[in-house]
Amino acid sequence: MFYPPVNLFINGEWREGSEGVREDVVNPATGKVIGSFAHASVDDLNQALQAAEVGFKSWQAISAFERSKIMRRAAALLRERAEDIAALLTLEEGKPLAEARMEVNGGADLIEWFAEEARRTYGRIIPSRNPDVTQHAVREAIGPAIGFTPWNFPVSQILRKLGPALAAGCSIIIKGPEETPASPAAMFKCFQDAGVPAGTLALVYGVPAQISEHCIPSPVIKKVSFTGSVPVGKHLASLAGQYMKPATMELGGHAPVIICDDADLESACKALIAFKLRNAGQVCISPTRFLVQEGVHDRFVEMFTKATAAVKVGDGSVDGTDMGPLINERRLQAVTRLVEDAVKRGAKVETGGNRIDKPGFYFEPTVLSGVTPEMDIMNEEPFGPVAIFIKFKTLDEALAEAKRLPFGLASYAWTKSQTNIHALSRGIEAGMLTVNHLGLALPETPYGGVKDSGHGSEGGTEALEGYLHTKFISCSHA
Repeated sequence: MFYPPVNLFINGEWREGSEGVREDVVNPATGKVIGSFAHASVDDLNQALQAAEVGFKSWQAISAFERSKIMRRAAALLRERAEDIAALLTLEEGKPLAEARMEVNGGADLIEWFAEEARRTYGRIIPSRNPDVTQHAVREAIGPAIGFTPWNFPVSQILRKLGPALAAGCSIIIKGPEETPASPAAMFKCFQDAGVPAGTLALVYGVPAQISEHCIPSPVIKKVSFTGSVPVGKHLASLAGQYMKPATMELGGHAPVIICDDADLESACKALIAFKLRNAGQVCISPTRFLVQEGVHDRFVEMFTKATAAVKVGDGSVDGTDMGPLINERRLQAVTRLVEDAVKRGAKVETGGNRIDKPGFYFEPTVLSGVTPEMDIMNEEPFGPVAIFIKFKTLDEALAEAKRLPFGLASYAWTKSQTNIHALSRGIEAGMLTVNHLGLALPETPYGGVKDSGHGSEGGTEALEGYLHTKFISCSHA
């Protein structure tokens, strides 16, 4: 497939960076260079900021009803072009084509849902103590925003920022993922063709630290959103805080999965194997720490190991591939280090555990049992195709382990007991809990974490809150 050269999108135009700097894009399935993208210079960033200020006024001049129609047109175009965009996504990111299609079409769902919310940013009348006074509160767009997005879901993670920003009436600059630049560019073209005014949206690539340190302090930017690692998220939140700018942070996790003795093991295994190995485990809400009650532990490990060993690993563009490669050599080395440390400290490899000896960045789907808290993999997010198993006796013991770490993004549980469900609902320290099924990350539901996993939401009506501020108006008619 042809991989197009990727340029910057500034003030409604696709263009090279002003300094002519370009960077290679590598296909993780082969390790070969497939294309390049333009770097934004400081001058380019200044132009994007100026355009965002003008674009905000242009977008505000369009009624909420008409803005919603433009967003729905963009969603329709994204669906029409889904096959081509998904193919680009697989080429640059590695996930199987079926997963890429789901991401692109799911992205269209996100746009449509936020398009409907664009028409529902209501204020309220507040009864006054004085009959000659009227009081009301209105919701207003906060202003131009900037979003920093990761490579693992280069379409949907951008839309979780772009969607609520546009719905609220904001312009937004997106610092796209340098590893996967073409699929976001193709998605932005949908918004351009749908009629979003010039300057309302910008897409830039380059040196991440330079972009953040130049744009966040700018007086143009009124809101910051970031999805990525905890250390970088803390740095950007701190930078935004210096300028009193609200920030939404969707950071890393280390999601616990609690399997009780009374769980439907077949249902749990079928759901979790697919979710664990989705995008080769490179998912911030990926189930990672499998806490299994002692009565079913051995049976569930055996069941999960058998399913894991049957997974077909290969190039995501090839039919029949269940799991693609990791994104790059750095990620491959990081996963290898964590597995080797666990084995050295006494963990048992039930299946997998090694790099696959072929071009590209492949790692075997892996199951580790007998894992203990002092192992690195129990404390660092593996962000790879590794499931780690721990045996527990009581639910209190499992809950203690589940909330031992400073992370709190996603969590999972399987049990038929309402008493257990109640205890889990109260005891889990996470922004999201799904019990007996996989019910996370729908457009209409909250999506975010607590503790070191961030704050704010990128789903549900809560997502719009970060792009709105409340103005109170009190008027005397005496």
